[in-house]
Amino acid sequence: MADTTKSPAKRLGSRYGRRVRHKLKDIEILQKKSYKCPYCNAIRVRRLAAGIWQCSKCKAKFANKAYTVKAE
Repeated sequence: MADTTKSPAKRLGSRYGRRVRHKLKDIEILQKKSYKCPYCNAIRVRRLAAGIWQCSKCKAKFANKAYTVKAE
């Protein structure tokens, strides 16, 4: 029976080593998560590119950390 767990690093298979795959998984989970907007306080901020974030509610676009929004 096939493995059914969905992990962001599963696409790498057995390549690159365990530690690298686990670090990649942690980073990808953080960058795809929704964050709290510093302007309207809605939890709708998504990552557009490295360090560029946008709120889908108030359409505010701002720069912050590369993988997460810095909690202030």
